[in-house]
Amino acid sequence: MSVISGTREMPPLEMLTDRRLNPEALAFMQARAQPKRARVVVTGLGAITPLGLTPEEFWRNLLAGKSGIAPITLFDASNYKTKIAAETKGFDATHYNIDSKDARRMGRATLFALAAARDALADAGFQAGLKEDERAGVLLGTALGGFVEAIEAHNGFLQKGPDRVSPFLAAVILPNMPSFYLANYYRARGYNSTVVTACAAGTHAVGAAAEVIRRGDADIMLTGGTDAIISDIVFAAFGVMRALSTRNDDPTHASRPFDKNRDGFVVGEGSAVLVLEKLDHALARGARIYAEVLGYATNSDAYHFAAPDPQAVGATRVMQAALRNAGVTTDQVDYINAHGTSTPLNDAGETLAIKTAFGERAYRIPISSTKSMIGHSMGAAGAFEAVACVMTIRDQKIHPTVNYETPDPVCDLDYVPNTPRDAKVDVVLSNSFGLGGQNACLVLARYK
Repeated sequence: MSVISGTREMPPLEMLTDRRLNPEALAFMQARAQPKRARVVVTGLGAITPLGLTPEEFWRNLLAGKSGIAPITLFDASNYKTKIAAETKGFDATHYNIDSKDARRMGRATLFALAAARDALADAGFQAGLKEDERAGVLLGTALGGFVEAIEAHNGFLQKGPDRVSPFLAAVILPNMPSFYLANYYRARGYNSTVVTACAAGTHAVGAAAEVIRRGDADIMLTGGTDAIISDIVFAAFGVMRALSTRNDDPTHASRPFDKNRDGFVVGEGSAVLVLEKLDHALARGARIYAEVLGYATNSDAYHFAAPDPQAVGATRVMQAALRNAGVTTDQVDYINAHGTSTPLNDAGETLAIKTAFGERAYRIPISSTKSMIGHSMGAAGAFEAVACVMTIRDQKIHPTVNYETPDPVCDLDYVPNTPRDAKVDVVLSNSFGLGGQNACLVLARYK
């Protein structure tokens, strides 16, 4: 059998594994046997963050190296070793057309997500919502959902008895409620799900939402992440794990990823939502396109519920798998948005993983940590970082890793320390590594 230029005839599929075929012919026929891969683009952004309540304000403050970390106001932290967090400031749900009665029946994480989604839809040109669209779906990530409200309700139950429990409690505490309310408020009647993979959930959700579109189950997806976990019980849990920074006397310098003197992460909160669309759907309605989602991957360390694998096998392989899924080589990656939590083990492990995955090129790729300024918001973290990556592509600017003062011999890459950088950025890779060893990696690119 020969392959002739011009019109090419497709052979029977059972012949694709015929060893008599030369490798070039075999590769050609295998490619022809695969359905055309749908392209997925980002057309809208919304963000409720510790550095601002819009994507533009968030991005402007990231470039300025501003920290959103300050003393805790959401609960009395005077008896805790850690007394600082990255709280959202000035958030009022009623400013986002959320009915005040509904707002009292929702968890804080849901309110953040509704607000971010409203802005993302408006940014994408869907000011009137999605109008009962059965080709529009929702896929959000969260770590704890309404866990904080569940603890508060349980305390009330112990004090006042079962008859004083709210009949709306289930609608507050279930992790899928943010996804439900987004679909309900903005009339998305298609695919709906929730990803609960701890710190990887936001990245996981964005990547999985793109795959929902690629396989033909939706034309539009609202996706991202949300969490609101700044509470006494969460700080008690992470405190006894010794995972949190105790730099209480200097909050803005507490989160210091990759710095030798890092002493733990800082808890954050908020939500970011992206509108993803099938490319031809976006073009047909004349949408503005921010970036393209080239690919993603997820895997497991299968090592420990909290500690990263010291050999960074899972983190290495998830980056390699995401690049394969995206059809991108290591030489094409212009920037990496790191998981970069500011914990001793995570930052060293991620550095090792990048060096293993990229080889010598790792030393020539700029890397920065968004968490250096907004802390770690668990399920929302990867979504915040996806927004930052989109803005990096749009503006050709890389935000810094702030508080990088003392180099660590085991963290010896280019972390864009303290000052933003102009750079040619066509392809970005964003990492998220979650408690439970669940990893996710997203590849975004300039739309061409």
